[in-house]
Amino acid sequence: MQNLILASSSPRRKQLLENLQVTFQVMSSEVDESFDSTLTPEEIVMELAGRKAMAVFEANPSSFVIGADTIVVAQDHVLGKPKDKQEAFEMLKKLSGKQHDVFTGVSIMSPHFSSRFYEKTEVVFWELTDKEIEAYVQTGEPLDKAGAYGIQEFGSMLVKKIHGDYFAVVGLPVARTIRELKRAGYRLPFSL
Repeated sequence: MQNLILASSSPRRKQLLENLQVTFQVMSSEVDESFDSTLTPEEIVMELAGRKAMAVFEANPSSFVIGADTIVVAQDHVLGKPKDKQEAFEMLKKLSGKQHDVFTGVSIMSPHFSSRFYEKTEVVFWELTDKEIEAYVQTGEPLDKAGAYGIQEFGSMLVKKIHGDYFAVVGLPVARTIRELKRAGYRLPFSL
């Protein structure tokens, strides 16, 4: 019996895997999410995804484990999750009317296979008024999301256009992840 574990407490990543009707468990991994400021955004997300996957894989060495991490990069600044509403407001003000990049890194580990990759998606926001930003911040949605927004919920009203993988912006590049799982030897419940 193959056991698949999502090493993330993100309800969005969980939902994306559930949409595929894949059977899996969720095991949150509490890891240090600090990073070396000399790393590129690609290296940051793959490193953090790898830490999350490894923490769960070490306790479940016969399983297939998926770890993921997402960051937003605007004007060469990495935007993680805001500490509070004020920081969320400031992040959204920085993103208003501009293009930014969303990087999601994924690490897949199994007894005989490991893989790390990332997807980069360009996102452009509408020009936002302070009132619009404040109203969005008051929903509470920005507080647990990189860059202070979620593209799939209220935050969808902020986004003018994207170029790249929508699901990577949500938190898990589904198509690439499934293909890597298949490459790792995981038997998918559907043909691909």
